[in-house]
This record gives sequence, structure tokens and C-alpha cells, in this order.
Amino acid sequence: MRVIWTPEARQDRVDVWDYIAADNPPAAVHMDELFRIAVARLAEHPKSGRPGKIPGTRELIPHESYRLVYEIDQEILWVLALVHTARQWPPVRE
Repeated sequence: MRVIWTPEARQDRVDVWDYIAADNPPAAVHMDELFRIAVARLAEHPKSGRPGKIPGTRELIPHESYRLVYEIDQEILWVLALVHTARQWPPVRE
């Protein structure tokens, strides 16, 4: 299955990297590797994540602190968001 990170999800990943790397660059490398491995596994087994809080999405916890939100559209797995588990999900709209 082909995996596509949305621009928002890519930015989430960069933000996680920047935040962790500011204090501990090797930990940022490790965390990003966990994300890469999780997405590679999803490409092989896209329904391994649980049904998401937003209808039509699925979620996987690649690390206890992060939630990977994605959806499956035929042969494409869209990574929609990478969210810290302490944050409100889904976000509250004003």
C-alpha cells in the first residue's frame, strides 16, 4: 500500500523532531525511527490500528506519547496527523 503524509502530518512530524532535538538529538532520531517503522508496518497491515475518534479514520500509537491518525483510501494510506497523546484529539473547533 502506498503511504502519503499530508502536509499537516509532515509538519507535525517536523514539530516533534524539533521539540525533542532541542534537548536530545539522539532521542529525536529514535522517535522519528519509531514513526517510520510504524508507518511501514501500516503499509503492510493497514487495519492494524484501531478505529479512530473521527469517523473514517484509524489510529495507531507508535509510542506511548504519540498518536498517528490515518485513513485508508483504496490503495493509499493517508497519514493525517501525528498528535501528542496529552493533547485534545480531535481538536475542538471554535
